[in-house]
Amino acid sequence: MVDMTRALIALTSHSKLGDTGRETGYYVGEAAEPWEVFRAAGYDVDLVSVAGGQPPIDGRDENDKTQNDFLATAGVENTPKAADVDPAPYDVILFAGGHGTMWDFPDDPDLARLARSIYERGGVVAAVCHGPSALVNLRLSDGSHLIAGKRVAGFTNDEEAAVGLTDQVPFLLADKLTEAGAQHVPAPNFTEQVVVDGRVVTGQNPQSARATADAVVKVIQG
Repeated sequence: MVDMTRALIALTSHSKLGDTGRETGYYVGEAAEPWEVFRAAGYDVDLVSVAGGQPPIDGRDENDKTQNDFLATAGVENTPKAADVDPAPYDVILFAGGHGTMWDFPDDPDLARLARSIYERGGVVAAVCHGPSALVNLRLSDGSHLIAGKRVAGFTNDEEAAVGLTDQVPFLLADKLTEAGAQHVPAPNFTEQVVVDGRVVTGQNPQSARATADAVVKVIQG
């Protein structure tokens, strides 16, 4: 690893929650908590989004200091778009969740390029909640699925049913992870669950965001 570990946190640019008429975006805590953990570990942390600019937000807690610090100082108002980012400096990419990711993460070629490059250079690919939607179609240079044969966490079918969005999302995340050859490892609804398999680190839900980032730090420390 280089002297200064560099982390990239990826955010969705999709704001429409299916046919509900509601807004969505990235879940603020799932970006803010890893951002805080990585900075505390001494990392240089950058943001990226699918479309660039200011990504739409969801799930903000206006009384949460970590979220407020993140929104005020992390650069969310002017993120670079994935197409314009060079993966070379980064040691880790973390895909923050939020329902918006289900629409724009799976098929974005530039997010895939970033994650593939970081992973194939020995870096860590991490994702939390719906963020693992970035992994369902992600293939390595040899054509294999990154998550094939790996144990992963991600928002469960039961959790999707609990929030009443089973029929709104374009697919059920746990099912797609399984179809890509991964073993989805669920915990009870809305409880902390982080799964580490080599250099792939995944968390199940918003309650797992901080622990996911903590696990990334441990993997990088070796």
